[in-house]
Amino acid sequence: MEMVKLRNRTYVKIDELSRAISNGLSLQNRKMGIEESESSAEHIINFFGYSTRVIDNMLEPEDRDVFYTMEDLGILETEREETTLFDGREWRIHYWILNVLRVLELSDMNINTPEDHDSQFDIYSEIPDEYWKSN
Repeated sequence: MEMVKLRNRTYVKIDELSRAISNGLSLQNRKMGIEESESSAEHIINFFGYSTRVIDNMLEPEDRDVFYTMEDLGILETEREETTLFDGREWRIHYWILNVLRVLELSDMNINTPEDHDSQFDIYSEIPDEYWKSN
């Protein structure tokens, strides 16, 4: 995608968000299955809809945990707004912001999935059996 088009986008598609979650976790050497990343993407999109901003107090603790994970990936950011009430008290409102540019960036990454972890240990199969016998 062209950078100009990316900067003008104010929405993400579920498949883009799903790939972004999967790729972002892969960059942290964590894995998530396709079904799980699709489910997470759908869960997040359900909060944002066509918007890029969600008020924090509408989240349940489990949802907030997911949002913190997405914040670690750069997919979500936080923002705070302060206002003065009529009686002089300060009121803070916390928001979650969908980082569309980061989602699109992660979604477009071509992450090579590492080969099976066990293949790293193939070298041991080359060692003759007599070397494995203890004294």
